[in-house]
Amino acid sequence: MSENPCAGPVSRRSFLTAGTLGITGLSLADVMRLRAAEGKTSAAPDTSVIFVWLAGGPPHLDMYDMKPDAPDEYRGPFNPIRTNVRGLDVCELMPLHAKCADKYTVIRSIAHTFNDHGGGSKRVMTGRVPNTPTETVNDAPAICTVVAKMRENLKLGLPNCVSTVDGGRASVDTYAQGAAWLGHGYTPFMVDGDPSKPNFQVKNVGVSQEMAQRLDDRFTLLRGIEGVRREADTNPALKTMGGHYARAFDMLTSTQARAAFDLSKEPVALRERYGMNAWGQRALMARRLVEAGCSFVTVVMENPHINGCFYNWDTHAVNHDNFVDMRLRLPMYDKVITALVEDLHARGLNQKVLLVVTGEFGRSPRISKASGGAKGMRNGREHWPQSMSVLVSGGGMKMGQVIGSTDKLGTHPHENRLAPEDLWATVYKHLDIDPHAFIYDPQKRPVPILPSGRPIRELI
Repeated sequence: MSENPCAGPVSRRSFLTAGTLGITGLSLADVMRLRAAEGKTSAAPDTSVIFVWLAGGPPHLDMYDMKPDAPDEYRGPFNPIRTNVRGLDVCELMPLHAKCADKYTVIRSIAHTFNDHGGGSKRVMTGRVPNTPTETVNDAPAICTVVAKMRENLKLGLPNCVSTVDGGRASVDTYAQGAAWLGHGYTPFMVDGDPSKPNFQVKNVGVSQEMAQRLDDRFTLLRGIEGVRREADTNPALKTMGGHYARAFDMLTSTQARAAFDLSKEPVALRERYGMNAWGQRALMARRLVEAGCSFVTVVMENPHINGCFYNWDTHAVNHDNFVDMRLRLPMYDKVITALVEDLHARGLNQKVLLVVTGEFGRSPRISKASGGAKGMRNGREHWPQSMSVLVSGGGMKMGQVIGSTDKLGTHPHENRLAPEDLWATVYKHLDIDPHAFIYDPQKRPVPILPSGRPIRELI
């Protein structure tokens, strides 16, 4: 094993980052021109996805696929606890999961072969085998961008696909969310920062330099939704602008957009149930967005910003002690995920909304060790795409079960081996998108939405 710390999933392409929400409307106007040139699709039904991305790769043996009878060099120090579903145990650090297991399902047998953060992220985010095993710049469209394409005719008054991330992580390439040949117009609306902070603002998606150069200079002065509204009151040119600019303006100055992003409308007790931190408030924002009609909202849970934690789930021994990290990280994760699961059910959204929680791969069942300096030896788990656990909830699907299994050490699927494309075929079925339908690349060649994969029968 290399003694060089793993840097984890990082952005490999820089994008121009523009001001705040107001300027986003301008880039979207240019985007709408691109969309118009590519044709239209029919409106989709009222269904949505919340996709929680655990960047870095969560350790399945320390969360949802524990092996208490395995040798010490595999099992780790944590014990499984029973849930309210027979046969479904979870880590003792996630007691809230134990109380609501009837409202989610754990898939234990998804696997792939891409061991790098970049390759693993592309493999999972696109449902396709990427051309290269590293880097996070997609050669095929991310699933969220395909959803944006297939639902581009929905008029919601707010962005149809959204991704919420840490500050400074708003490039679509950071987590392989790029649209590849579909074009930047279908990338998600990026919301970066910590929504629990008093000074939080909904900021703009990064736009390409080429697109930025096409923007009318007068619009670069706009700052935020209120700024756009004030400008419209005094600038007749904005009132009379037509076509795609008008549509973009209408979308981003709508009351729906303002209301969907406004967490102050939520009861304090509920905000605290999610957790007054970046993870919790992003998850709550996602629930508000899908409730308002967004089709696909990604919630990145990377850095918990807890003293003593590593910045993401990439807990190699050379980076950090995995077990120290999990003792701090998992209680926060437990609170956020169960709050979201229970909130969706309490609001009757468990038919409309499908929640999916995963990272780019699992972590190695065998525990690795590395020197931690004055703190002694550190325990870690390495990258491990050969087995991983995925949580799903809602979507009108069958909850309260375990799908698939791994061998006695958690190294490989034992029963019902599945791949990322099977998960996405299930998501597409929920969204009423035919995964075998074709979309067209810039050369007008038909490309299947998914090259393979079938909906997971135990869920549907």
